[in-house]
Amino acid sequence: MYTRLLHSLNRLHPRAWDFIQLMRLEKPIGIYLLLWPTLWALWIAAEGVPSVKNLLIFVFGVIFMRAAGCVINDYADRDFDGHVSRTKARPLASGKVQPREALILFALLVAMSFVLVLFTNATTIWLSFGGLALAACYPFMKRYTFYPQVVLGAAFSWGMPMAFTAETGNLPPEAWLLYIANLLWTVAYDTYYAMADREDDMKIGVKSTAILFGDADRLIIVILQGLALLCLLLAAARFELGLYFHFGLLAAASCFAWQYHKTRNRKPMGCFNAFLHNHWAGLAIFIGLVLDYALRG
Repeated sequence: MYTRLLHSLNRLHPRAWDFIQLMRLEKPIGIYLLLWPTLWALWIAAEGVPSVKNLLIFVFGVIFMRAAGCVINDYADRDFDGHVSRTKARPLASGKVQPREALILFALLVAMSFVLVLFTNATTIWLSFGGLALAACYPFMKRYTFYPQVVLGAAFSWGMPMAFTAETGNLPPEAWLLYIANLLWTVAYDTYYAMADREDDMKIGVKSTAILFGDADRLIIVILQGLALLCLLLAAARFELGLYFHFGLLAAASCFAWQYHKTRNRKPMGCFNAFLHNHWAGLAIFIGLVLDYALRG
């Protein structure tokens, strides 16, 4: 259904597919990886019963901001993507979309996201500016630091405190355990992503944790994933989450073990598939959380 919808949009205008690809709408993995943690926070903040309004705001906000992040990322990388085999056909790198068009689209997506936030409250609105700053600066970090994945983790986690303030009007200290857990997890899975491009990135001078970690990459990823699970366990104790949530964490740990095994040869496609597989870990945690609240008492 989703694919048919995108192809229907493509028939409306001959260049529609170029902009769909620029926003990466045909590759929803980034939406999933951003959506699941945001929904974790929303469900916990609402104790299992989030308002329909906030659910719609954050689902569509995730879609718009992930698309905006892809656009500004490709704008920043337009002179680099053409030298990387996996990205050389992207719309900006191939010249199908002009830089000015990309900036206009980015501004439009951010504006649409901000309109959604206006239906929340003042605290959430102010927090949204921090999320925008992180999303806008992340693509440029790989020029200056080996830790762009940390900035991505901060950006991908920013919807979590916003979900708390939107749903409850305040931000409890325990919510930062969720934020830290997701930041650590994001650094881990985006390192797998960067491992797939490591050879090309080293040639063109782009920095990443995959390059920084070197031969210790898989070990450090497992440690980061373990720390993320530990933070989620601590959050579970503070928010009084029960057995089903812990089953979700166990399923996520199994996903991490599978990823470690599948990347033992560090082949680019194996690393990329490990990155994609993190969707199932996030979904497992969310399902465990939903069941935990739904089946209480």
